[in-house]
Amino acid sequence: MHRPVARVAAGLGVNAGTLANWVKQDRIARGEAEGLSGDERAELARLRAENAELRMERDVLRRSVVLWVKEATR
Repeated sequence: MHRPVARVAAGLGVNAGTLANWVKQDRIARGEAEGLSGDERAELARLRAENAELRMERDVLRRSVVLWVKEATR
């Protein structure tokens, strides 16, 4: 039996949008809908932070090499 989200939300005392988001995330978690699960979102955030750190380290190393070459060629 399917009931409108707004009616169920009102019965639970929660915002209809919040309940709709919970239902959507549950469907994703059960593989019934496309999207990222909570674990996948957490992993994506971790990988993005790691990627940003690696890019920063790469840029520092590039600048260090440029300075080293300038010093070596003086």
